[in-house]
Amino acid sequence: MTKICFEEESNLMTWSVLCDFDGTISTKDVTDTLLEAFGKPGWREAEDEWLAGRIGSRVCMQRQIACLDASKEELDEAIDAIGVDEAFAAFVDAVVARDWELLIVSDGLDYAIKRILQRHRLPALPFYANRLVQVGARSWQLDSPYADPACRSASGMCKCAFAHRARAAGGKVLMIGDGRSDFCVAGDADWVFAKGRLMTHCFEKSLPHVPISGFADALRIIPAAAEHEFALAV
Repeated sequence: MTKICFEEESNLMTWSVLCDFDGTISTKDVTDTLLEAFGKPGWREAEDEWLAGRIGSRVCMQRQIACLDASKEELDEAIDAIGVDEAFAAFVDAVVARDWELLIVSDGLDYAIKRILQRHRLPALPFYANRLVQVGARSWQLDSPYADPACRSASGMCKCAFAHRARAAGGKVLMIGDGRSDFCVAGDADWVFAKGRLMTHCFEKSLPHVPISGFADALRIIPAAAEHEFALAV
């Protein structure tokens, strides 16, 4: 492990923290949990096509959400059983105390994010995600207000667009995530706190990152970020 120090251009330099939700803040992937419980035949085939690279994540998610067969009450019960990382609230406090921007950017479901944050009495953080829309007593569809036609991963929520906006404002971009929806933005971020498949991806692509198992690790690293210094693991 070597140490990388960013050149400090100004004492006012801050970080913009972009944080994934499913499997990063939440302890489970919400969409996968709902599909496992309420998905009609067809959703696994969409997943296979996405993994094979034949469709983008936006199309995959649209097909999968159309396969949900559940009432709102059933969805709520399943969502309410999903926990969050126990150290996330303290991490939010540490970021806010430094006056850094913190955004939740997710290729998941806005309804679930809002409900989980409220249920666990977490701050009302700004979040951007796909929109879950009920179109029948037991049927649902996915809208993607933050999709970008130029998105390299054809996702429903273009995380790279948020990284570009943050950098244009003059800050450094820190991405925190765990999976495939974070691969693209990881290459655009100045630094990555990586879990799971994202950690493997960053290692294979030699992207600057710190492996973490959760927000307890991220919380310990934050003071180094304040000094524009990280430990690089590649």
